[in-house]
Amino acid sequence: MATPAFEDIAETFDFLEDWEDRYRHVIELGKAMPPMDPALQVPATKVEGCASQVWIMPMIEGQRFDFQGDSDALIVRGLIAVLHALYSGVPVAEVAGIDAHAELGRLGLDSHLSAQRSNGLRAMVERIRVLAAA
Repeated sequence: MATPAFEDIAETFDFLEDWEDRYRHVIELGKAMPPMDPALQVPATKVEGCASQVWIMPMIEGQRFDFQGDSDALIVRGLIAVLHALYSGVPVAEVAGIDAHAELGRLGLDSHLSAQRSNGLRAMVERIRVLAAA
């Protein structure tokens, strides 16, 4: 079961039939995220395998997973916001059990992103899983 925040995104995607509108929505989600402190944008938080610059910093409080993220590309920043909605507040022990591919598939992202963006999205999901397992 996805988080309520992710379900909200899925409902909005169902409402928006045009992919240009969906892309705009993803970009708006990214713009609405609080900026990541540039001091945290270091090699240790950088996600390898993304065409754009991507940083993810985990924040675990009370055994619940959360993270800050940022990118130099607007659409990727939006994808980080979608992942934040999917994983934020989930118990750390349950992060690995989330089928991100299936959940993101509900949004149709898998068939509407370029191969490079899809690879970057997979790299971000893997990074989140590794961080939660650590």
